Order: sequence, then C-alpha cells, then structure tokens
Amino acid sequence: MTKTNVTRRGVLRTGAVAGAGLALPTYLRAAQHEGFTNAPTGDTVTLGFNVPQTGPYADEGADELRAFELAVEHLNGGGDGGMLQTFSEKNLDGTGILGKKVEYVTGDTQTKSDAARASARSMIEKDGAVMISGGSSSGVAVAVQGLCQEAGVIFMAGLTHSNDTTGKDKKANGFRHFFNAYMSAAALAPVLESLYGADRKAYHLTADYTWGWTQQESIQAATEALGWETVENVLTPLAATDFSSYIAPVLQSGADVLVLNHYGGNMVNSLTNAVQFGLREAQANGKDFQIVVPLYSELMARGAGENIAGIPGSQNWDWKLENQLGERYTGTNAFVQSFGEKYGFPPSQAAHTCYAQTLLYADAVTRAGSFNPCAVAEALQDFEFDGLGNGPTTYRGADHQCFKDVVVVRGKENPENEFDLVEIVEVTPADAVTYEPDHPMFSGGSLGSCNPGA
Repeated sequence: MTKTNVTRRGVLRTGAVAGAGLALPTYLRAAQHEGFTNAPTGDTVTLGFNVPQTGPYADEGADELRAFELAVEHLNGGGDGGMLQTFSEKNLDGTGILGKKVEYVTGDTQTKSDAARASARSMIEKDGAVMISGGSSSGVAVAVQGLCQEAGVIFMAGLTHSNDTTGKDKKANGFRHFFNAYMSAAALAPVLESLYGADRKAYHLTADYTWGWTQQESIQAATEALGWETVENVLTPLAATDFSSYIAPVLQSGADVLVLNHYGGNMVNSLTNAVQFGLREAQANGKDFQIVVPLYSELMARGAGENIAGIPGSQNWDWKLENQLGERYTGTNAFVQSFGEKYGFPPSQAAHTCYAQTLLYADAVTRAGSFNPCAVAEALQDFEFDGLGNGPTTYRGADHQCFKDVVVVRGKENPENEFDLVEIVEVTPADAVTYEPDHPMFSGGSLGSCNPGA
C-alpha cells in the first residue's frame, strides 16, 4: 500500500492510495443518491490543490499554493475580495460556493505523473475533493486530467502548456485556462523575425516529455515558416540539472540560435550553462549568436538573474499588464494588490492561472446551481468572460481551451529590482493565436462525455 501526504488547511493528513483502478471508498456511498462523486452534504465543500512542492518546478508550485490560499480566502469572504470585484460575472459574494464554506487539501506532485495521480486520487477518495486543480507540468496535467475523468470530478488545469492537454489528451471533465505551445509560437515568431531576421539556423534543446515535444514542434513550425532552418533537436531528461554536455556541441553545429524548450529549474540551469559556455558573446554565420526561451516566467527570470537580459519568450499573463496597457486587462491590479499585501511580492503567471481557475470553477458551480461536474462543465463550455486580467476570454466548448491575448516578453537589460526582470514587448490578440479544433497539432483525441462519477 502506498501512502501520500496531503495537507488540509495546515494539518498533515496521510491517506491510503488505491490501486491502478479508481475504486470509490465506501464512505462516499451516502453521496451516490446525488448522482455524482463527492457531492457535498454538509456546510463545507472540499477542493484539492495538487502542485509541485518538490522537483524542478517547485518554485511555480509554491506560488500556485499561495494563489489557491488567496482564492479560498476571497471566496469565503476574507481579504479585499481581489478579482471577485472585477470579474465580469457577479455571482460570487464571499459566502463560499453555493453557501458552503470552502475548505481545501493539498498534495505534492513532485513533478512526476505517478506521484501526481497518487496525491490526486487520495484527495478524491479520502478527503472528498469535488474538484482538483494545480500542477506545473503538462505530463502531470495529462495524467491527473485522465484520473479526474475516471473519477467523475472536474479538473481545472494549472500551469500546463503542452498542446496535448487540450489536444489528443483532452477530456470532458478537464478545462485549461493557461495558453499552449501553439499560441506561444504564433505570438513569438513575428517578434523573432523582427529581432533577428528570417535567415537563421536554430539548435533546439527540448525537455523530453509531452510539453517539450509540442513546444519544440510548435516553435520549429512557426520559425521555419519565417525561413529559419532547424539544425538539430536534442531531447534532455526532465531530471537533468547540469546541461553542460548538451550545450558544448552547439557552437560546432552551424547554428546561430539556441532555442531552450525548458521550463522551471531546467531552464534556469540550461540558460546558465549556455552563458557560461560563452554563447551570448559568440558569433556564428556572421551574426551575433542568440538564445530564445519560448516560455518563461518572472520566477524563472529571478532564478536566471542577469542571464535573462535580452532573452525573448512568452507568458500567459504579466503583473504589469494593466498598468502598461490599460483597462483591457482589468483585474490584474486587483489581484496584484491582494497577492502583494498578503505575501510581499508580485504574483507569477502560475499564481494568476491557479487563482483564476479557482474563481472560474466557483462561478460555474454557482451559475449551474450544482456541484455536479456535468452541470459545471456545461456552464464552462463556450463561456465568455472578462475582468480576470487577460482581457476578453473564451473557454471553447469544442476542446475546453481558453482563448485570450498572449504576452510576448524580453528580459530587461537594466532591471530596477528582482521582481521586475522582464519587459512586455508585445501583446498578440487572441484571434491571431486561435486555431481550429481539428488542427493537426491538436488532432487524435476525443473530448468524450462528461463523467459524473458515483
């Protein structure tokens, strides 16, 4: 029997984990007359927040937990209300969800799919979680989304960027607010052409799992459409901490751009190694050598320090959006203020995503008048909203992917402080990164039908 540590509101709980098949425990039978898994019967409702508390994405996980805690505080009527005040829907009034006080349990995904499934399963079976959210790895997201589909609970994905999450691995019980690899590439490619021209040779280092594969595929397709040539794509283990052996061959490859399809601690380490090998000062093919990181965050920029200067990439959201670009991004400042007052620094894109997903779930339950996952799914499908910091946003019913503006950023050359390390270069409108549900990069899967579970 495997044991998984799960924390409820600061109290450590140790739960038994079922085997490969998800067998609902006997104490849930009292809820079965309600027709769905873990139907709340008392005056509280439990949400499960499953994040990387250890592993290469732990920094993002820590910020996600902060955001989840803040969201629950606001839903229960504490604090200043944050985005409850700016959200276009006005159904959430600080009395919990459908009048039930929100409680939560947390688990450590360890940035590993098996560990993530085990902790999510424990939260569902032992703690009665009616919704699972979180994660900072697409491998984790795909695994937990599949589990939630089997169990009959809603999965509100956290930070997951692989095309597969709402592509070949999409599920009717799963929803993603975060953008994806195709969107990053579509927004970033024109900026790369403007910065570096159309005649470039790219060498890719790629995290060897679903996110890295689809990120590399997306940025390669977008840059080759500009005229770039892909010289090499080398897969790297997610567990790697030293990338020196992968960086060493780059300057002898004929490439003049290194594309780091890495995230979290992987990206901090690989970028640091690339700078140590002199790539930032190098020349190749008569051009200054360049480094591109298609997806990164302020947290990663902080880890990379001065090495992030001048590095282009993309983000789902940035805490400076409303101040720099105005009311289109209403909600940003409300969230930054709440988060900053509670924790003493600005939130990351991971924090923003998880906070927004929690509010979106609570609102969907309220509009549906039920915690039944199929009613919640129906309320979220093709839902259009605003006021959560990304501008007008749509949760597309065909694949449960959110469509919104994409932020293109670049590391600041002379940052004023450790929390303002990136500058917004451009914001690409949602219609420029929207694709058809049957796009080849997203084909091969079926959304299927919602599963209410019990």
